[in-house]
Amino acid sequence: MRSCPTCGAQVARDDDFCGTCGTYLGWEADTGQVPPPPSEAPTRRIPVAEPEQPEAVQPAEPVAPRPEPTAQVEEPEPDGPPCPSCGTANPLRRRFCRRCAHRLQLDDAPAPREQSRRLSNHDRHRLWRRLVILATVILLVVAAVLLYPLGEAVVQDVLDKTSDAAPVAPAGVTASDAVPGHPATGLTDVRTDVYWGAPGPGAWAEFTFDHPVRLVQMLVHLGPSSKPGRYTKQARPSHIDVELTRADGETRTIPVALTDQPQPDPIKLRTSDVVRARIVIRDAVDLTGNRHIAMSLVEFFTRG
Repeated sequence: MRSCPTCGAQVARDDDFCGTCGTYLGWEADTGQVPPPPSEAPTRRIPVAEPEQPEAVQPAEPVAPRPEPTAQVEEPEPDGPPCPSCGTANPLRRRFCRRCAHRLQLDDAPAPREQSRRLSNHDRHRLWRRLVILATVILLVVAAVLLYPLGEAVVQDVLDKTSDAAPVAPAGVTASDAVPGHPATGLTDVRTDVYWGAPGPGAWAEFTFDHPVRLVQMLVHLGPSSKPGRYTKQARPSHIDVELTRADGETRTIPVALTDQPQPDPIKLRTSDVVRARIVIRDAVDLTGNRHIAMSLVEFFTRG
């Protein structure tokens, strides 16, 4: 190996041009020695005539230092991409061809193998990103399909709790049976001492609405009257089923255990698109002798 006289880079002995700066190295190969730097080149003094001396003295010529013999070391043939101009093989990372000084690559350009590896890694990362995005979209779609009913119920429940309740009147009411003088219309009549009289368990009263409505809750008033003296004159329901029918025909049944007291029992319904609500009496208290089951009023509420 030898050093470039211009930039000092290490170059092979048979290189004609420096691979870093492109300096021509053929002159050094011809002489077999590296010329001294410009500042060290021998100079010839110009004789100056002096008036005191008859003749000018010519200075002696400086003798160049004798080159020291160096052992020739065989260097391996460079292996690399060929020069696009002359076809000479050049090691990687060279900027100029070792024979014709043709520029081989940009200063900051990566080697071919490294560039290929970078492109391969980039393509692999891009593929992984696309697969992750696709999997996320699929999971979101599946979750939306599977959790839609649950998500809708949660949203409706939050709206029910944060909204005021407003009364909604049914369009009509019918019953499976009633004792004389106490029809099912007494369930929607707010007058005192008016009630629906059911002969026994199994009887039902059904309320209809003229349009689908979101029912939040209902109040059930038991007994023939809310007055303490008359509340226990007849039997009262203790267990009922509330059957809600939606506009799409789906039916929801809510079993309810009632508290035997003159104050109304609030029953949470929280069902949307209700068109019919049926109350089925399953059991009663104080149903003895000639008594019948009395229910004085039913009120429905929606979101305000």
